[in-house]
Amino acid sequence: MAASTSVRTLVLGGARSGKSAFAENLLADAPSVRYLATAVLDPDDHDFADRIALHRGRRPAHWSTVENSEPATVLAEPATATLLDDIGTWLTARLDARAAWDSPRGTVAPDCDALVGAVAAYREQLVIVSPEVGMGVIPATRSGRLFRDEIGTLNQRLAHVCDEAFLIVAGLPIRLK
Repeated sequence: MAASTSVRTLVLGGARSGKSAFAENLLADAPSVRYLATAVLDPDDHDFADRIALHRGRRPAHWSTVENSEPATVLAEPATATLLDDIGTWLTARLDARAAWDSPRGTVAPDCDALVGAVAAYREQLVIVSPEVGMGVIPATRSGRLFRDEIGTLNQRLAHVCDEAFLIVAGLPIRLK
């Protein structure tokens, strides 16, 4: 699929749905891409390290990568095109940073407000990847329910300020907006 004509695109999907590959493909024709990688590598988690390596290996050499940064701050600096992958790992890091796993819902609201504001203000091509986690079983733990609720609310807010949105299911895109 060629680069989108829309400015801001939200790509949602479950684990291993193909959402990141779809998002990357949306920017395949861009002359340069700034890739905002939100994952924090734990050297003892070899499975996650393998996932990160797979993502790194798919990126074209002419893409620049910004790792472990605050997306709202980076988005204040324009670029030809930007890919933000992914909101779920960013949200997890914000919940960790605020020690919010046992706090009331909304503790990360200031972080989410800043991100949504930065996305709304961004005028270059932007593709955002985020997990869609609310379609399964209710999580058994409070932290699981907290994450599901926070990401669901954030995804709604991002979809509202994006020009288009896709849901990826089994590698197939469904246009939502």
